[in-house]
Amino acid sequence: MAEEFTINLKIWRQAGPDQPGKLVDYTLDTVNEHMSFLEMLDVLNEKILNEGGDPIEFDYDCREGICGSCDLMIDGRAHGPKAMTCSCQLHMRNYNDGDTITVEPFRARAFPVIKDLVVDRSAFDRIIEAGGYVSIKTGSAPDANSIPVDKQVADTAFDYATCIGCGACVAACPNSSASLFTGAKLAHLNRLPQGEPERKKRTVAMVEQMEEEGFGDCSNFAECEAVCPKGISISAIAEMRRNYMKAALAGDEA
Repeated sequence: MAEEFTINLKIWRQAGPDQPGKLVDYTLDTVNEHMSFLEMLDVLNEKILNEGGDPIEFDYDCREGICGSCDLMIDGRAHGPKAMTCSCQLHMRNYNDGDTITVEPFRARAFPVIKDLVVDRSAFDRIIEAGGYVSIKTGSAPDANSIPVDKQVADTAFDYATCIGCGACVAACPNSSASLFTGAKLAHLNRLPQGEPERKKRTVAMVEQMEEEGFGDCSNFAECEAVCPKGISISAIAEMRRNYMKAALAGDEA
């Protein structure tokens, strides 16, 4: 059985979007190295409930680093200290007895706090709705080799498609820019032959929706790439800018 140790926590508590928030101190002395970070929060919530308190709200779904829901700012870094690791895949073996951990929600004007550590990331959904799809009717599924796709193109498109929409890029950016998210979604579709017919329209629509949502502009700090749990390159942003400028200069949004 794993030895238990003590962790001190400073966790952001906020009753609602229009309520003031503050960091609240907690101590948990039943932590073990096999716990994930979210499991540790589960144990803390059980303790809070047993003491008659209000449990801490935090977001999650798959707990497998796939869904992107576990958006936590841990000690000032989106998803915590481990590179290419979601909060749900961060384990307590990365911490020592007596450590103090500060846990906050992702901070951005476009990500308003709902309660405690939960933020509203529906702005990402609206960017996708603006053009992050292929609308061409293709009928039944074609044979795998009926549309030739260069392997390098397919591999790169797949790399961009791994974006899980967690919002870490926004939280880490000094400007709260969503350029890496939007760029990755665009590059995924724009590079494939199925996405080419709508490339200009898609790019303009998604970039303009991103701006409408109140995200900041990209200043090439590259903090987004550093915290992305999927390691998506900021080259996606450069590609998005090139495609947007070509579409804007051509005056072609169709």
